[in-house]
Amino acid sequence: MKRNALILLTLITLVCSCQQENDWTTLFNGENLDGWHVFGDGKNYNGWYVDNGVLVFDPAERTEAKSANLMTDQQYTNFELSLDWMISEHGNSGLMWGVVESEAYEHPYQTGAEIQILDDGWTEYVTERGDINRAGSLYNLMPPSKVVSKGDGEWNSYLLHIDQKNNEGFLIFNGERVLDFPVKGPDWRALIEKSPFGNWEGFGASQTGYIALQEHGGKVAFRNIKIRELNEGSE
Repeated sequence: MKRNALILLTLITLVCSCQQENDWTTLFNGENLDGWHVFGDGKNYNGWYVDNGVLVFDPAERTEAKSANLMTDQQYTNFELSLDWMISEHGNSGLMWGVVESEAYEHPYQTGAEIQILDDGWTEYVTERGDINRAGSLYNLMPPSKVVSKGDGEWNSYLLHIDQKNNEGFLIFNGERVLDFPVKGPDWRALIEKSPFGNWEGFGASQTGYIALQEHGGKVAFRNIKIRELNEGSE
């Protein structure tokens, strides 16, 4: 009897694990840029390309001298996003959510809060800006609780959790939970109001929006980009 119960428990665990894995949707297919567009510029990828299953931005591959921030075609509200990133020496990028795309805004960072992607070995930048701007920070809002980034040219991993329903945000960086933050309400507004974004109308205000990968003039690469939308069954 005990043996049968153990077998049943094992089967239930396997089924639950499969269901959880199947909740994830691949955002980058490793072959092309289907499902992505450039903020305000449609399918003019202007420096973004795919190389051996890796999504790359290289300023040397630009076709026009203008910004090319890459965004999902779909908008999201409650989700977990998982990806790997690799930055060049002195590179700077970011992962944004809640981005509003309209003629009222020139850039995604005007509305979308950002998890910083940075070469933390860029000593001058980190010394000048502080931990609130290093890799794994909630850019200009909150520093990471610990420094876990790898050097330029090495792969790092992010798992970003954004739950508007339960007002919960967190970041797992290379397996370490380094950020916990609200995503709406008075505490969220208080973070914004004491930051350089305090007078930016629309910043961090939209609960539903696009996810963006920032180009900031340096080479950056991404892979294994997938998303799991949160719902009543998974919250």
